[in-house]
Amino acid sequence: MRVRDVRLPDADAADQWCELLFHTAQPEVGKNWTDTGAIHEERGLKGRAADDTRVVPGHLSLTRILREYIEAERLKPGDLLFQGEKGELLAGSVIRRVWRSARDKVLTPDEFGSPLGKRVYDLRHTRLTKWLNDGVPPAQVAEWAGNSVPVLLAVYARCVSGQLSELKKRMEAGEDLPELPDAG
Repeated sequence: MRVRDVRLPDADAADQWCELLFHTAQPEVGKNWTDTGAIHEERGLKGRAADDTRVVPGHLSLTRILREYIEAERLKPGDLLFQGEKGELLAGSVIRRVWRSARDKVLTPDEFGSPLGKRVYDLRHTRLTKWLNDGVPPAQVAEWAGNSVPVLLAVYARCVSGQLSELKKRMEAGEDLPELPDAG
């Protein structure tokens, strides 16, 4: 992701949510699996036209962090947001090492030894589950995630929790059964 793909609101705007624009995916597939011998393979976004873009909202705390980071690093619009050596793509091994260190610092020893957040990709699952649990409509979550609604629900429907009380209130607010007339 390049700096120009991060839409930050003006610092004094009432709405401080940013937007992250995704144009392509560059998964790490390994040198032996690309035609060019590169570690990453650039691909279009799944299920979208080649020149399509996916826009994902960024929480206002992310807006603050990104604004400060971009300013502190003096990044230009064409720069990669997170860079490896010589301004190139950040190596997957570096990302995995930092993630492992972060997990070690914030999780209990039992949690660290468990599958909880074992892979960086697990953050995606956490975010999608959180959006669904927050009551964001599945069609919107699917749009942000780049999934279809059936795929999203097939994977995450069992993860939705904590909404029963609110759902009961909504159902109670609806119409009740009519009173039966007296039989006498």
